[in-house]
Amino acid sequence: MLHIAFIGLGSNLEDPRSQLLHAFAELDRLPDTHLIARSSLYRSAPLGYLDQPEFVNAVAQIGTSLTPQALLQSLLQIEHRHGRERIFRNAPRTLDLDVLLYDDAQLHEHGLTIPHPQMHLRAFVLQPLLEIAPNTVIPGKGKAGAAFENCHDQILEMLHDAA
Repeated sequence: MLHIAFIGLGSNLEDPRSQLLHAFAELDRLPDTHLIARSSLYRSAPLGYLDQPEFVNAVAQIGTSLTPQALLQSLLQIEHRHGRERIFRNAPRTLDLDVLLYDDAQLHEHGLTIPHPQMHLRAFVLQPLLEIAPNTVIPGKGKAGAAFENCHDQILEMLHDAA
C-alpha cells in the first residue's frame, strides 16, 4: 500500500545546499519509495543553539510502501552516509532528515513521533511544506497555513538552486 509522507530536510555544514540536493535524490532511491515533490531551498537562522551557521531547509513529499519505522531507519542511514554526528541537541549538522507527516497518522513510538512534535512551530518546516502542499492539515494541530501565520517572527530566505 502506498503512503504519502513528508520529510523535513536541514543542513548547515559542508555545503548545505549540496547536502539537501543529494538527499532529495537519495529519498527517491529508497526501496519502495519515490519522490513526488520537493520544495525550494530556504535559508533560516538556527533555533535553540544559536552559535552556529545558518541552515538550509526544505521539505520533500514522497510516496512509500515503507512503514513509519522502516522509513525512519532509512532516513537515519542517509544521515549517517552524509556524516551526521549527534553531539548535542540542536548541534550543527551535515544533514537532518525528519518524518514530518505520514498519511494522517498520529503515533508516538520509540524514537518516532508523527506528526513531528515541533513542526507546527517552525517556519522553516511550514513554508516549504505549504509551497508543495498548500492544503496540508497537521493531525491534532489543524491547518498548516494557520500554524505558519503564527511564525511571522521567523524570517526565511528562499534560495535559488540548480535542481
